[in-house]
Amino acid sequence: MPVSAQRLLTLDSCRAMALRNNKQMRISQVKQDVAANARKAARTKYLPHVSAIGTYEHTSREISLLNDAQKSAFPNLGTALVTGLQPQMQGLSQVLTQLGGTFVQMGMPAAQVQQTMGGLQTQMQEGITNLAGQLNALGADIVEAFHTDTRNVWAGSILLTQPVFMGGAIVAMNKMADITEDLMSNSAEAKRQATLYKIDQAYWQVVSLTHKKKLADGYLDLVKKLDSDVSKMIEEGVATRSEGLSVSVKVNEAEMAVTKVNDGLVLSRMLLCELCGLPVNEDITLADENAEEISVSSGISGLSGNTTDIAMNCRPELKMLQNTIDLSKQATNVLKAGNLPQVMLTGGYLITNPSLYNGFEKKFRGLWNVGVMVRVPIWNWGDVAYKVRAAKGATSIASLELEEAREMIELQVNQNTFRVDEANRKLTMANANIARADENLRTATLGFKEGVITPTTVMEAQTAWLQAQSQKIDAEIDVKLSQIDLQKSLGTLE
Repeated sequence: MPVSAQRLLTLDSCRAMALRNNKQMRISQVKQDVAANARKAARTKYLPHVSAIGTYEHTSREISLLNDAQKSAFPNLGTALVTGLQPQMQGLSQVLTQLGGTFVQMGMPAAQVQQTMGGLQTQMQEGITNLAGQLNALGADIVEAFHTDTRNVWAGSILLTQPVFMGGAIVAMNKMADITEDLMSNSAEAKRQATLYKIDQAYWQVVSLTHKKKLADGYLDLVKKLDSDVSKMIEEGVATRSEGLSVSVKVNEAEMAVTKVNDGLVLSRMLLCELCGLPVNEDITLADENAEEISVSSGISGLSGNTTDIAMNCRPELKMLQNTIDLSKQATNVLKAGNLPQVMLTGGYLITNPSLYNGFEKKFRGLWNVGVMVRVPIWNWGDVAYKVRAAKGATSIASLELEEAREMIELQVNQNTFRVDEANRKLTMANANIARADENLRTATLGFKEGVITPTTVMEAQTAWLQAQSQKIDAEIDVKLSQIDLQKSLGTLE
């Protein structure tokens, strides 16, 4: 493929693509959004809440304020009254009869007296009858007035509630929401550093294999040149066939090494492309592939002070464990609120149909209401106390895990610091070996041309040169990877 079609990638561009492509980073972003919305939801618990409620209920029987005997008695109230006055009415008739006899004895005409007394009795009887009818009608009206017809009941209300004191539960829940959001942020940072760690390792693995491929190709050219020279010497009779076979074996070994390096390089490029979100067969070139030497530094820039203190302040894993402890403490506070009084203001408007505010009416009528609700726990058989003890136990476990993690990270930092120093020492020795191996190969090649050194000695010099070059590449990559490991253990991988 033409070079112009290749994609040139730097370490920073690989990191940027890996962060964009990594699914776990996307999940972390979604979790951060979830935590942010949960925090906003927790803030609303401080504010008044308004709700509307509407109900309809149909019952098989209606509410009755009068019993069956009363319902029967009220419509016959007048009749019962007249029946009760019958003895008095009979006595009154007798009195009127006697009074008429008295008037006759006094000289009044009997016919006139009889007519007058009869009219009085008739009027009295009609008055009693009319009174009975009026009382019966009044009783019927009373029964009808107490007819409720509550088989179909409609009700609606608007309710406002404002928490005043909830035992500290709302405050603790808001703190938990803040801590959870911080926890998700630290989790995202941990995944970000893990992604950078993986992409850095894959990047430098490709760079290492690329340089080793060049080295293997160069070594193959050396042994092929030696094989050609030995073949000519065999034809001239100044070299043995055994020496030619030894060189041929080295050629085969060099070709096998080239094949292995090529295969490893292809797989490493595939892994790097996969991490970057590129097609696995994408033809890429890394910026550090074509450098004569891999650029390394003896230390890590921006690193000052005690490395252990830096790790304790920067490692997202430790921050996540501290978040877990803080969450456990706030959860304990939420549980403690179950033993404390709770005060809440209430207010609203209620309407019903039938309404009871002007007798029983088939109309929607309502009223405003305000109130204070106080809930005071008295006895719960120690339920809250047991839960608080369990929560404190969880807090103790989280604290112990944090202490253990601190010890392990301190050990990890010290080990990686030692590895960085060791890698730098190895690189210094490898550079020194390169100079000796180059001089040894130059001397052996010159002696071979002069005929004073055997092909075996030249092959030994070439092998030593190959090992020195390979060790140098390994040392340079080891310096890079050890520095990355140290940054990862410090939590400063950027």
